[in-house]
Amino acid sequence: MPRGTFKRLRLAALAAAALPAVSLGGATTAQAAGERGVPDYRTWQADVRQAIAPAIPWLRQRIGEGVTKPAMVLDIDNTSLETYYHPGQANQPVLAVARWAHQHGVAVLFVTARTSASSAERQLAEAGYPVDGVCTREHGEGKGDGKERCREELTEEGYTITANIGNRSTDFSGGYYEKGFKLPDYHGQLS
Repeated sequence: MPRGTFKRLRLAALAAAALPAVSLGGATTAQAAGERGVPDYRTWQADVRQAIAPAIPWLRQRIGEGVTKPAMVLDIDNTSLETYYHPGQANQPVLAVARWAHQHGVAVLFVTARTSASSAERQLAEAGYPVDGVCTREHGEGKGDGKERCREELTEEGYTITANIGNRSTDFSGGYYEKGFKLPDYHGQLS
């Protein structure tokens, strides 16, 4: 990708990051519960489904527009996997989006604050995810810095990261993606 194109994508991503990726239309029950702690599993799943619902229509639109080497980036813990509620199990609404993306030629890439790609890849595959790549944080690197570096490297490899899905602010800092889909973290309680 020519460097000028990449800069335009990054500027667009930065502008998009300044706006909420998903409007929830007011506080949900889980958001209110988040002020007191982590909500029950059923409430969390309802909030996840609401936050992730626009992802497939967005991916479908970008594919239809002929985006080059489309990719989606997913966080792992409490995004792709139900780490808090059911360690090692797939978060089903996110898994459905990942499988749809894979079936439609969108690379499914994982960017994580974990430091071991092989164990992360094994756990994701066991949970049923298609895995086209895993980028991890380097030892001593901050979570946000590592995730930004990973997205930048993937972009430099030619991927157009059309969707970035995570549940923490560090999943979105630094740009290098077109649109973010933020899952609930209940004021940092669900890390």
